[in-house]
Parts: sequence; structure tokens; C-alpha cells
Amino acid sequence: MTADRPLRADAQRNRARILAAAEQVFAERGPAASTQEVATRADVAIGTVFRHFPTKRDLLAAIMKDLRQRLLDKAGTLLADGPPGAALFDYFTFLVESSAKVGTVAGLLAEEGTAIEPDEQIAAFTQTFGTLLDAAREAGTVRPDVRLDEVMALLSAATHGALAGAWSDDLRRRTLALLLDALRPRRS
Repeated sequence: MTADRPLRADAQRNRARILAAAEQVFAERGPAASTQEVATRADVAIGTVFRHFPTKRDLLAAIMKDLRQRLLDKAGTLLADGPPGAALFDYFTFLVESSAKVGTVAGLLAEEGTAIEPDEQIAAFTQTFGTLLDAAREAGTVRPDVRLDEVMALLSAATHGALAGAWSDDLRRRTLALLLDALRPRRS
């Protein structure tokens, strides 16, 4: 299969099922996960997995690319479908809640020796947050003195803390409430 040739519809469906199954299996089992488990969960033959992803590293890299795109697409959806002032808070919450899944895959990629292009990832998220912050400022839901680098630092600390500290749902919810409250305009 070449990168230039589009996949048939059934091959696209298989690829999507493999990626979804792999994301679940790696999140549940970590480095102990096998390609056979992925094939079983996706309900495809092991050869189908290897046709799409010749190595475990290829599979992990595809999961990471897919996750990154979904995380970025979520911001666009929040801006388009909801009040712009809420999109920043909703996206911040979504990313912190997603950090465990992304962190597991990123950790596995690092163990496999695969670069995850952090500069590219940080640039994309910074641009996305810049758009969300501008919309929130314009809507008056964020303090006017809040800077983008501050939002990014808070996001980095919260996602890392949630992942490394294995925060419970309750702790994550309470911590996010405190962080996001600090961004809101002060009442007189």
C-alpha cells in the first residue's frame, strides 16, 4: 500500500476500527499490549493489522496522529457549536480529561524510540488556544489581562499533573474548577 493511493472503503473502515481498538488496548494494557489483542478487539485478522501498520511503532504513531487531529478538531467544533466564551473553558477541560489517553500513547511511542514532534504539537495547540482565548476575551468570559502563555502554562501543568499524579475524577474536576475560575473576570 502506498501513501499516494487512496484506500478502498472497506480498507478505510478496517483502518479506523484498528486505530480505535488499538487506542483502547494500549490505554488499558500499556506496553504489554500485543498486536494480536488489537486485531481481536478490532475483529480483523492479524495480517490486516500488519498490512496497515507493519510495526507496533507505526501503529502507535498513527494513533498519536489521529488523537492530535481529534483534539484539534474538538476546538473548532466547540467554537462553531457553542457560545465562544465557553469554548476556552470546555476545551481546557476536555484536554485535561483526555491527557491520560494521550499520555499513554506518547509514553509508548517514547519507549519505542519514536519522536512525537512536540514542537509541531505545541504550535498547533498554541494557535488553537490563541483563537479560543481571543473569542473568550471578546465575549467577556475571561479576564482581559490573561495572556496566552499563561493559559498554555496552566494547561501544561494541569495535563501533566492529571497524568503523572493519576488524579481521581473528583480531584481533576475540583482542580479544573479552581484553575478556570482564576481566568474568569473578577467580580467587584
